[in-house]
Amino acid sequence: MPDVSRTEIGRRIFSLQKEKNVEQAIEKIRRNLGEEWKVYSQADIELLKSILGDTWVFVERNVWEKISFAQLSRMDLLDLIAIGRESKEKEIDERTGVDKAVKILLTTL
Repeated sequence: MPDVSRTEIGRRIFSLQKEKNVEQAIEKIRRNLGEEWKVYSQADIELLKSILGDTWVFVERNVWEKISFAQLSRMDLLDLIAIGRESKEKEIDERTGVDKAVKILLTTL
């Protein structure tokens, strides 16, 4: 078994925590939307996961935990997906994307 540095272990744990928190947020959104969730393509969902993951990295944990993902409207989701697309295509930098996403997410507090 190869030696793995503490730094690498820390990175992996951080990555797993990010994925877990994003998946929990997506599940809350999906449950709230019910059948309407099916209108979103897999590509849309991946973009949503991406921007939520970027946001999770920058937002304080106590703020993240207070966000009510189930209260996001369809328009909010479309806006978040668009921000994810802009960020992925480098039309905006990651921090700008996060700032835009946070403005939307904080409306649920």
